[in-house]
Amino acid sequence: MCGIIGYTGERPAAPILLDGLRRLEYRGYDSAGLAVSSGAGFTCVREAGRVSALADKVAPSSLPATCGISHTRWATHGAVTEANAHPHLSSDGCIALVHNGVIENHLALREVLLAEKFSFVSETDTEVLANLIALLYRGLDEGNPVDRFTEAVRLALGRVQGTYGIAALCREAPGHIIGARLGSPLILGVGAGEHLLASDAAALVSSTRNVVYLKDREVVHLTPDRFSLSTISRQSVSAVVSKIAWSVEDTEKGDFSHFMEKEIFEQPAALENAMRGRFADDESSPKFGGLNLTPPELRRIDRLLFCGCGSAWHACLSARYLIERYARIPVDVEYASEFRYRNAPLAKDTLVFVLSQSGETIDTLAALREALAKGYRVLAIVNSVGSTIAREAEGGIYQHAGPEIGVASTKAFTSHLMLAAMLAVYLGRMRDLSFTEGCRLVAGLRRAPGLARQALDLAPAIRSVADRFTHFDDMLFLGRQQMFPLALEGALKLKEIAYIHAEGYPAAELKHGPIALVGPQCPCLFLAPNDEVLPKVLSNVQEVKARGAPVILISTADAPIPDGLADEHIILPACPEPVLPVIAAIPLQLLSYYIAVNRGCDVDKPRNLAKSVTVE
Repeated sequence: MCGIIGYTGERPAAPILLDGLRRLEYRGYDSAGLAVSSGAGFTCVREAGRVSALADKVAPSSLPATCGISHTRWATHGAVTEANAHPHLSSDGCIALVHNGVIENHLALREVLLAEKFSFVSETDTEVLANLIALLYRGLDEGNPVDRFTEAVRLALGRVQGTYGIAALCREAPGHIIGARLGSPLILGVGAGEHLLASDAAALVSSTRNVVYLKDREVVHLTPDRFSLSTISRQSVSAVVSKIAWSVEDTEKGDFSHFMEKEIFEQPAALENAMRGRFADDESSPKFGGLNLTPPELRRIDRLLFCGCGSAWHACLSARYLIERYARIPVDVEYASEFRYRNAPLAKDTLVFVLSQSGETIDTLAALREALAKGYRVLAIVNSVGSTIAREAEGGIYQHAGPEIGVASTKAFTSHLMLAAMLAVYLGRMRDLSFTEGCRLVAGLRRAPGLARQALDLAPAIRSVADRFTHFDDMLFLGRQQMFPLALEGALKLKEIAYIHAEGYPAAELKHGPIALVGPQCPCLFLAPNDEVLPKVLSNVQEVKARGAPVILISTADAPIPDGLADEHIILPACPEPVLPVIAAIPLQLLSYYIAVNRGCDVDKPRNLAKSVTVE
């Protein structure tokens, strides 16, 4: 969940490292640090807090070295202190290391290292690994320093248990960086006379768009003019160089105040990208070229399982409603973090889908691997080309939403919803949906970008609603049928970025407990589109109004809503049913965003959270 950037080349490393850290700060922002190397050893600068605090402490002009590594941290082992910030140096000063992941056997290794007279100044598992590499380097008395350094890293990684993405320097091998990964992403940036290493492509695009995505148990050796790939077991690997599809401008805020705001307003374009080239010529069905399953194979599927975490899990719930409605296939939804350990019985012909924006979510990756190990076909819906989940799934769908920097998912979430709706119609056309019905539904799907623009036009009105509700510390979000996953998502957004206690429920569940919370200090937000359960939802609204709760109502223009029913009424355009969740998500995002801004919260970097959860 942390950010790594390393550089070796002809330019001074420190400015490049700081720029990369700023671009990676959404992955972790408890502390930051960098180390640059020369023949004389390391200069290491670290600081608790944001990257800006580190930048204030660093004078790049005083650090002319052209090789270095850096890190922005999301704390796992040890408190948020300068001592626990990365990079960590071995106590003999030989090795500098940055690390993402968790070394599970660090306590046992620490005892071994203490017996070998290595000392520790931090509480981290990373310092254990730095000292272990130094110990093993010391024990290799044959060969040149570069070969000994590489071998020490291999030997050390063979002794650790857990996950890692690392970049390491050796005092006696200036200009050389060794990287390796297992369960934590690492990407090589290929330049002219320089090479970079990062945990996320966002840190590389300002220098190069040519990248190599490392696989688990691969080791990379970088110098300014070359790189080599191999496995931990010393087998040579042929590098596959890919090109990042987006540019550095895509990772900038532009005229927006926050990345989250920018990404909310990018949703019409993201929806268009999700749909592009994915409809049949006769406009009767979506089509997907990457599922790697023939129509007869898909027809034999008798059950689907969707797995995800956070907002992706909410998108899985939405997929269940839509697929069961249009394709008549039973759908199970699991938290990815639970599926791996629950040993759930699955039907023989079950097809598994995993959803992840980053393609690196550790729990979702574990669910994918567990399903594959049990012999099930696994497909992925991911945003990040070249990510681990994208590579290990047997097929899937790319979102093409562009980079999402804000920690709270917005355009990636609605892109997931859009693809879920398209998948529902696609599977439905293989089963019960007629040509005519397919054409009607495709026409509705194609309206999504335009309807999203109309929803975004409501931003000034939603800002006014936010102004009225900013001071509350509790809120309930309520909806029925396919609006229930949206209620969960709306509550999650408010919790994530505004630090307001919020819960999402099916509206009918109010009377089964949550109504005990309802009162003047606990507003209720209802999602009430014009559907078959609208009268029931309006009855639930009356129940909370009778108890003095302020009410926000989000409905569609075709919904018959009595005048004066709600304290605030947000009216969305009438929507075709498959895209209704996509459009209903937008006012929830805007409301949470404006409330968080009003409360002075750090919208893009909410406390205790990071963008991509790559540790269990």
